[in-house]
Amino acid sequence: MSEVLVLIDHVEGAVRKPTYELLTIAKRLGEPSAVFIGPADQASDVAEKVKKYGAEKVYVVDDSQIKGYLVAPKAEALQQLAEKAQSNGGVAAILIPSTAEGKEVAGRLSIKLESGLITDAVDVQEGPVTTQSVFAGNYTVTAKVTHGTPIITVKPNSAAPEESEGAGTVEEFSATISDAAKTAQIVASQPRQATGRPELTEAAIVVSGGRGTGGNFEPVENLADAIGGAVGASRAAVDSGWIPHTFQIGQTGKTVSPQLYVATGISGAIQHRAGMQTSKTIVAVNKDEEAAIFELVDFGVVGDLHTVLPALTEEVTKRKG
Repeated sequence: MSEVLVLIDHVEGAVRKPTYELLTIAKRLGEPSAVFIGPADQASDVAEKVKKYGAEKVYVVDDSQIKGYLVAPKAEALQQLAEKAQSNGGVAAILIPSTAEGKEVAGRLSIKLESGLITDAVDVQEGPVTTQSVFAGNYTVTAKVTHGTPIITVKPNSAAPEESEGAGTVEEFSATISDAAKTAQIVASQPRQATGRPELTEAAIVVSGGRGTGGNFEPVENLADAIGGAVGASRAAVDSGWIPHTFQIGQTGKTVSPQLYVATGISGAIQHRAGMQTSKTIVAVNKDEEAAIFELVDFGVVGDLHTVLPALTEEVTKRKG
């Protein structure tokens, strides 16, 4: 059975949920092999985590030569690993998390391997055949790579992680990184301030606020905290300076696909819909009963979010207690 390479998404060895989703998808396509690019001393812990979700092999690329540079070294390491795996029995596909960095790595890898690339898939089935939401979410299309090794970036929440014990055999891989790949270096970084909420693009629940908040995101944040969700925003709220751009959802912001999306005070412009309409269940609260967002929802509430959200938060808190 051909291998399916899965690039592990992690922060200092802490494996993130999209990795487990990709391993679950990989089992549909072939034999899952996880690729860990990080500190060698964290490899055994990472291998223990990913083998629970079906990883038969865990390739370890020590990042001591890579850390501190942008994405080019990672693409070179993946290229060399993919070529080795291809010669040892074949690679059915390469799955990469659909983050900003992941998509750049995938693009570079596609050129290096002379292979087709599909980005932002929301489903991948045997073939591999992908499903994408395109043209601002107005169409759903299926696609298939017709040349080379399929390289696919997959959006978070595209599959429910399924535990399935794999061998988790660790193999160290030494990549040769060119000087050209090291011409862009990271000179400074600082961690984002922790909010205690889930990462926006990975969250199963997202509560977003728009122009209707009037700049007061407290009701939005309180509801998100009560139901264990992340906080998002429309472009109008970001452009007004009420909330940072990192919270923006839409065509020029982040794309989310949670189990539950709650849009409050958001009109539902096509640019915003492009970033959230693949959500499984959509709820909207808006004073304007003619708001475009109501065309998209599963449940709609015509009312003032400053009245509706506190009442909902109180009820949720009461039932939890």
